[in-house]
Amino acid sequence: MAQSLSAKKRVKQNAKRKVINRARKSQVKTQIKHFEAASSSGDIEAASEQYRLVVKKLDKSAATSTMHKRTAARKKSRLAKQLNSLTAKKG
Repeated sequence: MAQSLSAKKRVKQNAKRKVINRARKSQVKTQIKHFEAASSSGDIEAASEQYRLVVKKLDKSAATSTMHKRTAARKKSRLAKQLNSLTAKKG
């Protein structure tokens, strides 16, 4: 158990950040699921709109250190690849 005041404060801060970080990660995962649903249905317009929203969430997560910036970049790259393959099939 934390003894000093600063250690007690860190415990409180860590608990608060944990909740915020988990919520952000959950939002990213949900947005990715929406994108994958749109891409599997074959709707290019909906998939590109969902991709835009996923990128926005990933950038926000990376900017606030919820997720490492390279992890966010890797996820964006993989989703872009998926979107490009979808447009190549239709085009």
